Amino acid sequence: MSAMQNQDPISAIAFDFGGVLLDWNPRYLYRKIFPDDPEAMERFFTEVQFNEWNLQQDAGRPFAEAVEDWCQRYPRYCDQIRSYDSRWDESLAGEIQPTIEILRSLKQANFPIYGFSNWSAEKFYQVRHKYEFLGWLEAIILSGEVKINKPDPRIFDVLLKRIGQPAWQCLLIDDSANNIAMARQLGLKGILYQSPEQLATELHQLGILNPTFLGS
Repeated sequence: MSAMQNQDPISAIAFDFGGVLLDWNPRYLYRKIFPDDPEAMERFFTEVQFNEWNLQQDAGRPFAEAVEDWCQRYPRYCDQIRSYDSRWDESLAGEIQPTIEILRSLKQANFPIYGFSNWSAEKFYQVRHKYEFLGWLEAIILSGEVKINKPDPRIFDVLLKRIGQPAWQCLLIDDSANNIAMARQLGLKGILYQSPEQLATELHQLGILNPTFLGS
């Protein structure tokens, strides 16, 4: 029996987006900008503190403001910095289809499904129309809209208020260990996503997912 199993019913499931339902990686874009030079690409990420900068937009900072700020700080990389704004959609490689099929199965089984993502609202609404599965969700909580990034406990409060169920009846599926740790600290159940197959197995162990997904 899985260590996650218990007798508490799950009444809502929240999915992270990037790395779980959507294949997002800024390197998909920057491999085109630094062709055949992965070392230069990684130097760029390190020198401009890309992850720190990107999190600011995830927390609601306007891209126009962020680009101008970082161009002033790192003028030698200004063109590459601007490209992340103008060509952001190239950092998305599309849906992670096996996970989308799991989502579809849960929706067909009438589980209330929510989106819960660190994502710039500007960029989310640029691409939302491309992904049918987003219409299956009861609600979407974006860090860029509420101005708080996971794993800050305040954004979990927003999620739980939107769901309207106690924490122990809610399950988070996320590929960040820090986000899952915070979810569990706050009383939610959590699955640390590693692959569609692992997710299907853990959902089956919880009695949520039809076993036909196993071994598919």
